[in-house]
Amino acid sequence: MTHSSRLRPKQSCPTPLSVVITGRAGYADVEAEAGRIARLLVAGGHSVAELLTARDDPATAPPRAALGNADLVVVLGGDGSILQAARWMGYEQVPVLGVNLGRLGFLADVPRQDVPEALQEIAAGRFQLVDHLMFECEVLRDDRVIQQELGLNETSILAGPPFSMIEIRLDVDGEPAAAYRADGLVVSTPVGSTAHNLSAGGPIVRKDIDAFVVTPLNPHALTNRPVVDSAARCYEIRVPEPNPGSACVVDGRVVTSLMPGDRVRIRRAT
Repeated sequence: MTHSSRLRPKQSCPTPLSVVITGRAGYADVEAEAGRIARLLVAGGHSVAELLTARDDPATAPPRAALGNADLVVVLGGDGSILQAARWMGYEQVPVLGVNLGRLGFLADVPRQDVPEALQEIAAGRFQLVDHLMFECEVLRDDRVIQQELGLNETSILAGPPFSMIEIRLDVDGEPAAAYRADGLVVSTPVGSTAHNLSAGGPIVRKDIDAFVVTPLNPHALTNRPVVDSAARCYEIRVPEPNPGSACVVDGRVVTSLMPGDRVRIRRAT
């Protein structure tokens, strides 16, 4: 996963491979599968590091250098584990093989029984890399960036407790584009269009389309509908009067609560 949305031609592959296996520690199936895959790779002459981590705990995050220096990262779990791995790799994204041990498999789409064959194909260079659009999300308070995140799926602005609707204003490239009274707003990538956006009634967008999807959550207006627009543009969201529990969420993880005057800026990662 990287920062565009194109299918690369088949690649030459270094031999032996340097592989990192990651997933969430404390789950018997993850730990067993990590051991099985590690043995397969070592038997094939490849170098392997198992870096199992606690969920969303920065203190247990794999060293970024270890991930960035790998030829391949094998992620065990569901789509949440893929999102976590992408976040921890930051701007040094390397190819990911997602092994589905969870319930959602849009991203982690390789069943565990197919892993041996998949690894053989990769080692032989018979594979294609798909580069996915990623985004940067900045939260500005008093014209100062207080939080910056890299994401793969979406940024969500959520009304939160006490769960009354909030006013949301959207600017695109510095120009007013829309205003909503809603429970929130989701700005998703094509990959993320099958996640929160889909649940909110937004369209599924092909992964090779260079666009963001803007979808209001339960808008109180017949004319507020999802919009697909260019990923080359800058999207800025303001909530003039947030609820006490209003928050900015990136890939299912709360980034920060929102204060009056905050601005949330979303654009393609570079």
